[in-house]
Amino acid sequence: MSKVVDEVISANADYVANFGDKSDLPMPPGRQFAILTCMDARLDPAKYAGLAEGDAHVIRNAGGRASDDAIRSLVISYKLLGTKEWFVIHHTDCGMETFTNEIMGDLLSGSLKTASVDASGWHDSNAGGGTTDGKFINWLTISDNARSVVEDVERIRNNAMVPSDIPIYGYIYDCKTGKLVEIPQATAAGKAS
Repeated sequence: MSKVVDEVISANADYVANFGDKSDLPMPPGRQFAILTCMDARLDPAKYAGLAEGDAHVIRNAGGRASDDAIRSLVISYKLLGTKEWFVIHHTDCGMETFTNEIMGDLLSGSLKTASVDASGWHDSNAGGGTTDGKFINWLTISDNARSVVEDVERIRNNAMVPSDIPIYGYIYDCKTGKLVEIPQATAAGKAS
């Protein structure tokens, strides 16, 4: 096994030893809200939003974007598990701001190996062969962080499966300070009616 697997299994053993009454937590989130945010390892929604296990649903993907799958999860969160408010939280210094659909498609065409980046941009090893499949995907990259939050809130709000009485708030997490900064245009777009 790898060192990472050993570390995860060891940490899980410690967690199990102190699991306590967590098995009694109900399936619906106790605080009845959901967060859609980025998978970036620097973000800890439990800490920046004051969550404990069982409090809220946290949906994560690259960029915290309102993809079809993220909307699917939010609708399940509401329809079957009773959430009443949603947050869309992007963040500063997001990797999704560093490339475009075209760049990603080209990198994957070169190879499936991990790419590298420097001041002049992204580079691929072109080792081992690639695929053109990446040229047919919308990678939901970000060129304007605040605008992307607004777009995602609007996309969720305008989805026919989303009830109009769910407020959707838009924020950007500041990676330098830990502060959640509201994007008023996004929150206005997500206002419940």
